[in-house]
Amino acid sequence: MRTDTTSVEHADRWVPGLRGRPVTGVGTTPHLVLSLAPGWEVGVEGPALLSHGPVHANPGLPLAPASRDLALRLLGASVLSAVAFKSGALRVVFDTGLHLTCPGESSAWRITGPERWCFTSVPGGGLTVLPGPGSGPGSAPGTAGAR
Repeated sequence: MRTDTTSVEHADRWVPGLRGRPVTGVGTTPHLVLSLAPGWEVGVEGPALLSHGPVHANPGLPLAPASRDLALRLLGASVLSAVAFKSGALRVVFDTGLHLTCPGESSAWRITGPERWCFTSVPGGGLTVLPGPGSGPGSAPGTAGAR
């Protein structure tokens, strides 16, 4: 699988450079943290669902810190797609068919990466992005879609 290290902004979403990165660690205390190689982390503090396939086809299971066995299903999986929507929602699809979905209105999550990249949901909906150095035009730090 090709690894995409570039984070790209679109009109309604950001695509963090997570494609092809394997999950190398799973932490569940006090909240879910997925460690991805090399140097990226996905942290989820609010409501999230883990489903096999998209949530509209399979409602999935609530993912909480107490769901360690459920979260461990992600260990060793590689990211196929990650989308941080400017509405504050997050969707990460893994090569195992599992989908991690965080709603925009009520979820608290953060993606951090090397070179100071940081994508953070905003309470009530929205997204804050702090791009790494060398990011191009249209990648200015700030809040997108905040209410």
